[in-house]
Amino acid sequence: MENIQKDDVLKQFPQLEQPLQDEILRHSTIRRVGEGDEVLRTGQYIRSTILLLSGLLKVYRQDEEGNEFLMYYLEPGNACALSMMCSARNEQSLIMVRAVDASEVLLIPSHLSEQWLARYKSWHSFVIASYRQRFEELLQTLDSIAFKALDERLLFYLKRHVKVIGKEIRLSHQHIAEELNSSREVISRLLKKLEQTGAITLHRSYIEVHDLEKV
Repeated sequence: MENIQKDDVLKQFPQLEQPLQDEILRHSTIRRVGEGDEVLRTGQYIRSTILLLSGLLKVYRQDEEGNEFLMYYLEPGNACALSMMCSARNEQSLIMVRAVDASEVLLIPSHLSEQWLARYKSWHSFVIASYRQRFEELLQTLDSIAFKALDERLLFYLKRHVKVIGKEIRLSHQHIAEELNSSREVISRLLKKLEQTGAITLHRSYIEVHDLEKV
């Protein structure tokens, strides 16, 4: 593998045993993507398991009109569980993945990923943990849609962004409205209410978060 050091992999995935690290270095490749670049698209056959070495990836669904629904983010040290599942079954992707920041992804051939499940306990544990983490995040998202009012959904949405991206959320009101299946006017009104509580400050191109826990 070019341009990757063993220590780099160990730093992000310390739970993987040494022989497996060696195999990863021999057989995997790195793909560098710029901010906003598409990593995976709906309908694409997935030939590799995707692990994130650096940067930030957004995993989402997109309808025929181009509206987006955020599912979760991938941070360094994470694996895309849905890419694992689709590559194992030789199925087309049902999701989109885009780079939020300039990122480096590690691509592991799907047939090796399957073989490693039986050969390496650490890989088996890593895959299961990845499935569990993504499933729990999807349940939280589902709960927010099914059981919460829009103001609570917006609060959940902002908290998730703060956890992953930080306290400066550089998303337009229109973009947030599309992801929450609402209108820009309604989202702007709810954000203004949050600003009045002191939880956030609305700037021209971003939302500055102060304390969402007190809302």
